[in-house]
Amino acid sequence: MENEYVIQNGEPILEIKDLSVSFDTTRGRLNAIRGVNLTLHKGETVAIVGESGSGKSVTVKNVMGIASSNQVVNSGEILYTYVDNGEKKTVDLLKYTKKKLIREINGKHIAMVFQDPMTALNPLFTIGYQLSEGLMLHKKMSKKEAWARSAELLEEVGITDPELCLKRYPHQLSGGMRQRVVIAIAVSCDPDILICDEPTTALDVTIQAKILELIQEMQRKKNISVIYITHDLGVVAKVADFVCVMYAGKIVERGTAQEIYFNARHPYTWGLLLSMPDLSTKDDRLYTIPGSPPNLLHEVKGDAFAARNAYALEIDFEEEPPMFRLSDTHEVASWLEHPDAPKVDVPEELQRRLEHMRSKSRAPEGGNADE
Repeated sequence: MENEYVIQNGEPILEIKDLSVSFDTTRGRLNAIRGVNLTLHKGETVAIVGESGSGKSVTVKNVMGIASSNQVVNSGEILYTYVDNGEKKTVDLLKYTKKKLIREINGKHIAMVFQDPMTALNPLFTIGYQLSEGLMLHKKMSKKEAWARSAELLEEVGITDPELCLKRYPHQLSGGMRQRVVIAIAVSCDPDILICDEPTTALDVTIQAKILELIQEMQRKKNISVIYITHDLGVVAKVADFVCVMYAGKIVERGTAQEIYFNARHPYTWGLLLSMPDLSTKDDRLYTIPGSPPNLLHEVKGDAFAARNAYALEIDFEEEPPMFRLSDTHEVASWLEHPDAPKVDVPEELQRRLEHMRSKSRAPEGGNADE
């Protein structure tokens, strides 16, 4: 078709703008997401990292329209850009009903790989039934065509006897095989976006690397844009182009993976990097960030990380920091980046680790942690 539009790599495909989400609880309204902004471009991988409860999963579940009955969206837009019959369209997913999302978007355009494959798969149906269901719904295949395509998909994700696997139930497969099946279901209808919510947490270490490689291989083959939700910075180093660090319902630092690893500027990001297990450290105990996240049932005054921040300034307890732009791709919400703020260096132990990481990875000197 002559005038058919194709979304090129580097074009925005998903834009989350000023998303604010609360939950009504018996103890009051909990402000879980407090103004999140995120952009995903065609073909790229964005990782969202942070502690449990920081709002990572709630953010992406709103992209999929997965919401509990007590959720309230206070503000924001989730703009998804796709091609329909050769025309470029941009829609606000927050304006879609759950039924419309399931029928028109979920699976077909945006798919999700959940943390626990056992709960993601229905124990009452065979693998073949669950794989072919989406193909018949979104691709309009016959039962026979969908079954044949399901076998091909299982082969693509590395399952050696796909015909036998199709006839089995989830409980008859190992954890690694179940996760491969979940990935096959997610990519079966050639989505534009794949959301991976802690996709390797329930698996042992030897299987984790294989699953990450498989997701990357599927991404390259199908030119999918990927969002990873994780607390594991080791996973981020392997897969991400860009990283968003979340804390207490907000993104506090974002940048390329290189910038976040080798030139992080937010004290919370420093804490996350220091808490990674590292064989080169001389300390025999793992670092932990002191204190606890704020109670989001109450209004957060100033910087949400202030009470846990050894480098906090007076203004941190009074006023929320804006995003300070450090480069075209790197920005951080910390008053330490204000021109009038005292200069604070990266903690010595983290500098040692970064030098060790840089020497191992032969990273270019452009991302110097001592800057």
